[in-house]
Amino acid sequence: MSPLIRLLASFIALMMAMGIGRFALTPQLPHLLSEGQIDLTAAGLIAAANYLGYLLGALDAMFARRPRQVRQRLLGGLWLCVLLTLASFWAQGFWAHLLLRFGTGVASAWVLVMITALSQPLAQAAGRPRLGALVFAGPGLGIFLTGLLVLGSNLLGQSSAMLWLVYAAVGLLMLLVILPILPQPESMPLTAPAPATAEGREIPRLGLIYGLYGLGYIIPATFLSQMASAHFQGQWQADLFWPCFGLTAALGVLLVSLRRASPGATRYWLMATLWMQAAGVFACLLGDGTGLVLGVILCGTSFLACMQLVMQRSREIAPHATQRNAGLLTACFAIGQLSGPLLAALSSHYSGDLHPALIIAGGGLLLAGALLLSRQRLAGKSPKACATLTESGEYVGATTVRR
Repeated sequence: MSPLIRLLASFIALMMAMGIGRFALTPQLPHLLSEGQIDLTAAGLIAAANYLGYLLGALDAMFARRPRQVRQRLLGGLWLCVLLTLASFWAQGFWAHLLLRFGTGVASAWVLVMITALSQPLAQAAGRPRLGALVFAGPGLGIFLTGLLVLGSNLLGQSSAMLWLVYAAVGLLMLLVILPILPQPESMPLTAPAPATAEGREIPRLGLIYGLYGLGYIIPATFLSQMASAHFQGQWQADLFWPCFGLTAALGVLLVSLRRASPGATRYWLMATLWMQAAGVFACLLGDGTGLVLGVILCGTSFLACMQLVMQRSREIAPHATQRNAGLLTACFAIGQLSGPLLAALSSHYSGDLHPALIIAGGGLLLAGALLLSRQRLAGKSPKACATLTESGEYVGATTVRR
């Protein structure tokens, strides 16, 4: 089967697992709050449960060494995203939503790590690395789709339960379409390890940066719909913010994929996206329509682009360990995400709003970019280090896939 078809299936898999399974909670929060099922503090704890599941799923995915294990987690994650979203139709109250969001967190992490490990080597082997990068636009279009479904549901006066049912039906349709054409694991990596010095220095730093990014972006990404709903007092204009966030996220991936690829340039692009995300988080502090629009544009455009750049940087550093490092970095990302909603819950409980949490989140993003800047200066003083990075920049896939 054509590699392009396999990459399209990977794109749709992330569109469903992340856009519906992973981020469906965000546009549902205004419904759940207005229906009295939860309050804002409980919403932060439910989101934290989702990210705890995401963390555990990413850690588990790191140890899926055999092709059968990879396939089981990929298919299991996709089916769980659909079934747990369907189960949300009957969920009422804090504990039911918390447990279901925990499960979808595990499932979506499985799908992200496995699709990353399968699709990127496939794109490289086919000579189409930019198409591999565009796979990461899938979550953005998934968010865009769920946002449009929310808008239509609200205009028709539907409840949160009915919207869960619509999400599940759309997710099932997407899953049935891609099942026959998903990339298939065939054998595990046989490539020689990259120099330990390059990986030993860079991967832990990259994990810290990605963790700070998870903390920084997750508060606006989780509570954007609620902030818009509060500002526009539940009017339909508030429902435009989430689909626009998803659309700008997909466009951000497209823009980054068109850049000239080189190991040195990846670090600069990643630094720019982190600081753009910080500007978007601080814009949300304004609390008015202009601030929220800026937050959507800046946070949305840099959201998935940063994820793509981190994964590309990890392949440049250690091309022999795509799946392991994807799992490790996703776990670091999940730790940051888990901290974000807990911070939001504390912020809401003690100050009555999200402003302290947004300030800390923006500061974390600024720090993450500064870590990249300091590393770039150090590398510039060390020709040997630069040479090592350049030599390891040629990407060799970690998982051979059937085409």
